[in-house]
Amino acid sequence: MPLVDIHVIKGVFTPEQKSAMIAGVTDAMVAVEGDNLRGVTWVKINEVESGDWAIGGQPLQAADVRNMAGG
Repeated sequence: MPLVDIHVIKGVFTPEQKSAMIAGVTDAMVAVEGDNLRGVTWVKINEVESGDWAIGGQPLQAADVRNMAGG
């Protein structure tokens, strides 16, 4: 059974967006492996505290990620 871990910074995505991520990733796995895997595909969203994730040595805040996305 596939297990997909999604890591995001806490406070960036709404519950609806996280549900959409789960559905989209599940659909992507099914597209590759077939519909028989839908019922056994696990998707887990891990929220990392704002400031505990960095790129190039620079800690990111939730607002930084929203700005990157144009929001």
